[in-house]
Amino acid sequence: MSKTKTHTRYVCQQCGRVSAGFMGKCPQCGSFNSMVEEIVAEETNGSKTAPRGLSGRSIPRRLSEVSTSAEERIAVPIGEFSRVLGGGLVPGSIVLVGGDPGIGKSTLMLQVALAMATRLRVLYVSGEESERQIKMRAARIASESKFPPELFLVTETSLDTIFEHVATVKPDLLIVDSIQTVYIPEMDSAAGSVSQVRESASRLRELAKSSGESVFVIGHVTKEGTIAGPRVLEHIVDTVLYLEGDRFQAYRLLRSVKNRFGATAEVGVFEMLERGLAEVTNPSEAFLAERMVNAAGSAIAVTMEGTRPLLVEVQGLTNPAQFGNARRTPNGVDYNRLLMIAAVLTRRVRLNLSEADIFVNVVGGLKIDEPAADLAIAAAVASSMKDLPVRADTVLIGEIGLAGELRMPGQMPVRLREAAKLGFKTAIVPKRLRKGESWPADIEVVEARSVQLALELAFGVQREAPQGRKIAQS
Repeated sequence: MSKTKTHTRYVCQQCGRVSAGFMGKCPQCGSFNSMVEEIVAEETNGSKTAPRGLSGRSIPRRLSEVSTSAEERIAVPIGEFSRVLGGGLVPGSIVLVGGDPGIGKSTLMLQVALAMATRLRVLYVSGEESERQIKMRAARIASESKFPPELFLVTETSLDTIFEHVATVKPDLLIVDSIQTVYIPEMDSAAGSVSQVRESASRLRELAKSSGESVFVIGHVTKEGTIAGPRVLEHIVDTVLYLEGDRFQAYRLLRSVKNRFGATAEVGVFEMLERGLAEVTNPSEAFLAERMVNAAGSAIAVTMEGTRPLLVEVQGLTNPAQFGNARRTPNGVDYNRLLMIAAVLTRRVRLNLSEADIFVNVVGGLKIDEPAADLAIAAAVASSMKDLPVRADTVLIGEIGLAGELRMPGQMPVRLREAAKLGFKTAIVPKRLRKGESWPADIEVVEARSVQLALELAFGVQREAPQGRKIAQS
């Protein structure tokens, strides 16, 4: 007869590190007061019971005998969502949708459930809201007469009970909102702890692999890290999607940071409206809609989000420092990157920025990480400092080096074609030193070797060229 043996351990709720004793600071991630006590029960005879949802015994097979007939992806009626997934939903996959509380994850997944239930059987499991609350949200998204009959709703937090509902309904798509509220009864730790979240996600993964049902899991991210977030689960799921955006902005970005069935770093753009999240099919045009033409301190950058080029407005503002301690305040731009660009402008372009406060803002709430936007940031700051506007029909693309030189970013022809499609006439880019794909014919490409020359070209101090020709400056 087996006996149950219990022992106590402490688990970091931020990174999942396990310790035998309590520590005020986690030695792995450095977070304070994140170690939570958990009681673990083990069987003394060493036997372990397989959790529900697991498939049967596996049989080794020769690689040549494995069938290569891949199942077709399930089409998702929401185009931006399908783009981030890699072209559709893969049967038997588990997808994690993360983001800050209140960013719109539940609204987006309810829209996906309403859209997918027209062709599949969908089970929506909620552990945070009542059925009445979910129906009220669904009524704002679509009229009640358009509710699909194959959409089932249940409010439950016990994972064992959820598996019973799955066995009864037999859905093609399962949505769990959220993983922090789901718990396994035989585990003594509280719902939302690292052990509960990790074990629940593992059982849902096995359910998806064994039954072929697709599973969406919603997870919260908090700045304090007091609740286990999606970062603990990234190695368990097939696809990780993050819903990002400023709470005070209307735009939301759905970003793919991991995808076993498609490209990573893909981005889908949505706009938060009263009826839910609406697709933005042309994000560049939306980001530039309220741009003030010929205003000093404004420049247009072309950034790549996955395989999609986006044109965004970068604003810069300089102001004399009040107390001799100049400030550098970026919004949507990396702080260290801004410090480097300011140093290059001070040393190589001879702009006296040491006694000026610098503010940089990316319009629309977008965050730019790639160095291809360096030239646009530098042009926005220099434009504000000199009170000279950048030419309205010009985009600036290029990475800045510490010597003041410009370096060529990747996928330049794709960026130029997107700029030309939106009506821009001129593009200032680094001088091409190696042969490659020819530039598009419908935009004038001006090549510059240094930051100083690129800024002179951006402010209009340049030679005129015949229509349609490219200018190479050294």
